[in-house]
Amino acid sequence: MTTIMMILLGIIFAAVAGLMWAKVKGNSIPTLIIIMLVIMGLCFASVLAFINKGEDYLAYQALRWQPLQPNKIPQYLSQGKLVFVDITADWCVPCQTNKANVLHREQVVNQLNQPNIILMQGDWTQADTVIEQYMGQQSVAGTPFNKVYSTVYPNGIELPKVLMIDDIRYALSLAQPQN
Repeated sequence: MTTIMMILLGIIFAAVAGLMWAKVKGNSIPTLIIIMLVIMGLCFASVLAFINKGEDYLAYQALRWQPLQPNKIPQYLSQGKLVFVDITADWCVPCQTNKANVLHREQVVNQLNQPNIILMQGDWTQADTVIEQYMGQQSVAGTPFNKVYSTVYPNGIELPKVLMIDDIRYALSLAQPQN
């Protein structure tokens, strides 16, 4: 897709250069046409720059989620693991926003894919008694819900409903045992 956009960008700027050359040579070319092509080229260039930030947008596929099993959290903590819990649902717009803006970002994926971190996800798209019981124990009524457990925080660190990358980084750093 970026190759096509690069070609379109080249064509637009070549057209602008050609029209400007023709205008200088005395041809009757409306200035508004040149201005509109320049604006369109700048729009394409900014989209292209955004797409090519160098981030792997498919990195989230490497996340090793396992189904939510709250009864296993103490076992993982006794092994010195951190447990990251994500309660989500397909119909939950804030959940999808958290995924797009934070949980699927390459830098967060790299943090969560550490060998000492267990990822548990509860998908509440359909009714699920395990998730309902867990959320009841947490005294939380709805999604999104994220929590980080560790030996330092066996009751977990609850994250904000609207996640930021720094929220994940901060919670993971707090949860790390200090040697």
